[in-house]
Amino acid sequence: MRIALTIIVTALGLSVLAGCNSAAEKELAAGERVFLTVDFKASQTLRYRFVSSRDIELDWDPTESASKQGNNKISKSSESMEMVVAYTPIEVDPYGLATIKATCESVKVSRSSPPGRRPVRKDAAAYLAGKTFTLTVGSAGEIEDYSQLDKLLREIGKKAFRPKGKGPRVKEPDMIGDFVATQWFLWDSVSSVKKPAEGLRVGQSWESKLSVPTPMVMRQARNVTYTLDEVRRADMGRLAVIRSSYSPAESAPNSWPIPYSGKFLMSGKFGFLRGYKLLDLQGRGEELFNIDAGRTEQYNQQYRMRIQAYLPGPLGANPQITIRQNLTMQLLEN
Repeated sequence: MRIALTIIVTALGLSVLAGCNSAAEKELAAGERVFLTVDFKASQTLRYRFVSSRDIELDWDPTESASKQGNNKISKSSESMEMVVAYTPIEVDPYGLATIKATCESVKVSRSSPPGRRPVRKDAAAYLAGKTFTLTVGSAGEIEDYSQLDKLLREIGKKAFRPKGKGPRVKEPDMIGDFVATQWFLWDSVSSVKKPAEGLRVGQSWESKLSVPTPMVMRQARNVTYTLDEVRRADMGRLAVIRSSYSPAESAPNSWPIPYSGKFLMSGKFGFLRGYKLLDLQGRGEELFNIDAGRTEQYNQQYRMRIQAYLPGPLGANPQITIRQNLTMQLLEN
């Protein structure tokens, strides 16, 4: 069975694009349409490496006077998550549904911290290592059943909290949102095509929404515009190149998962701030899809976002946060 899919790679220029074939032959005639499908074979496991990383700048005094004097009230930090997930089809329905078993083979989370500060306890996302879940995927790339993934997210969400004591619940920083950004939207670029049965022509664009993982508790989405840029011939097969651009979204769909519930406090500097407001988000991405092999080769998404927050207290400061985010996925050789 073949299941519709797409992909996303960096507009800032991945080396693979140049390495595929610098004199790539354009495959499609003007107006010709292409149908992108992914072929899950019963005995074949597709293994991918996901990396989500971000650099964070917190400007405690973003006023004009501070910038003129040379603002030295900027704190910098970074965090990243790298994981390998294997996808194996375990059931194919003749009516167009496939059940895919996903196994988180490894998860590594790293986070910078100021000198002298004690290390934060194990990131909750690291407990995903060894966990499995299944997804039921339709022929157009839409995920029909997220129930096991949703259950796993709630289970892992509990790991983000400190052991229960007499005081209020306290949540440590975690990268569960980054896991959501990579797994919940695996086939978004295909499932968001309005009329998939008609195929896509070079230059055609369509829109959707993707999640925005952040170091604070903040439910945010980004608008994405996908464009089938071209089809190239390479040694590995014909590659569909799909570019994407990002902008701020007014809201996030209620159907997206929330791994936490109830009232709690957040530890760290982002626990002191309140009233997070997205000021701007801009970025681009690119995706390579191997038409002949029927699989994703890799993607990269990059964007920069600015957030305003409120610091309670007598000063009533409004610090600003700049986040430079990078999300990648790459097919590994078995």
